[in-house]
Amino acid sequence: MTKILNYLWRAWFLILAFIVTILFGIPVYILSFNKKNYRHAYRFIRLWCYGMFFGMGLRYELKNLTDKKIDRNRQYVFISNHTSIMDIMLPCILFPHHPLCYVGKKELVKIPIFGTVYKRICVMVDRSSPRSRADVYRRCAEKMEEGNSIVIFPEGGVPHDTSIVLDQFKDGAFLLSSKHQSPIAVFTFIGLKDMFPFDNAKGYPGKVKVFFNDILEPDSCPKDLKATAFKTIQKTLAEHS
Repeated sequence: MTKILNYLWRAWFLILAFIVTILFGIPVYILSFNKKNYRHAYRFIRLWCYGMFFGMGLRYELKNLTDKKIDRNRQYVFISNHTSIMDIMLPCILFPHHPLCYVGKKELVKIPIFGTVYKRICVMVDRSSPRSRADVYRRCAEKMEEGNSIVIFPEGGVPHDTSIVLDQFKDGAFLLSSKHQSPIAVFTFIGLKDMFPFDNAKGYPGKVKVFFNDILEPDSCPKDLKATAFKTIQKTLAEHS
């Protein structure tokens, strides 16, 4: 019975995704033709994220583990661990004043309807192409010059091995931060790995724990930034999972 309910829940996910993508994707698509309109388009992107996240019966609790504050007048590189497709929704929900641009894999463009909107709001990367990976920094810099912040999941994707709690970080987020002198806002998401895994026979609605860990200024070298961010998220997962 549980598996049947899970499959029905996932079927609702597809129906919900179709509805909110049509409802909010059209204005995003139209507004994104003009870069100056992205701040307006971002409002509809946030509504899409709200619809998907809360429409699936998920909710979140934000806990601050630092006294540092997000400055609404600065651009950031936002990072977190990556365990579920629903990780994508949370940054947009959390940051109404920082229009976000995601670094995402090119393959998602193939998803009907969603892919059309996706390629308008993301910096896409073909991980099999060194040229594409190298060009990400230039395109992210352009997005930040337009007033956007960047979201990167430094693990590079959700690990196929579900026993891996936190995969090794790629260099991209930290090179970008160092090169363009943008602070890194570090977050940890706990719960979505079980609540909304990629296994369609598993999952359940529930409350996700969101921890705001730290803001790392780009004073250190990328290698040190990466090590600090990894240890910070790893410690939070160990203490609060």
